Amino acid sequence: MNTPGKILATAALLLSCLCCGAQSQGYDVFVPISKYLSQGNADAISAWFAENLDMTVLAKGGNSSCNQAKQILKTFFDTYTPRSFQVTYTAGRANMKYALGTLNAGGENFLVTIFVSSKGDAYTIQQMKIERIK
Repeated sequence: MNTPGKILATAALLLSCLCCGAQSQGYDVFVPISKYLSQGNADAISAWFAENLDMTVLAKGGNSSCNQAKQILKTFFDTYTPRSFQVTYTAGRANMKYALGTLNAGGENFLVTIFVSSKGDAYTIQQMKIERIK
């Protein structure tokens, strides 16, 4: 590769790194979702659901409509009253974000995995998984 090509490749790499840094400083979609999980507010969380999503709670579930997923989550919250939710890890790229968190509910701890995607400024939950921590 010639020198101008190397310079352009290096500049492109640096710009892509700067863009990633700017995105991580922007809006954090997991802040409101975390609040609603800690409150056990299935109605508010379901406003973030995609029309169809993968909802798995305690190894049951799978592909669900928004309304089915809301009912699954309500049933879980009725059985395990949430006390707190803490995001422990996030990652992502341009239009996809991922979070892991710990939900304390019903005297037990659960691992919650959430995948969201964005189109423009709108985020939707594509997958939510709740597993008991042993």
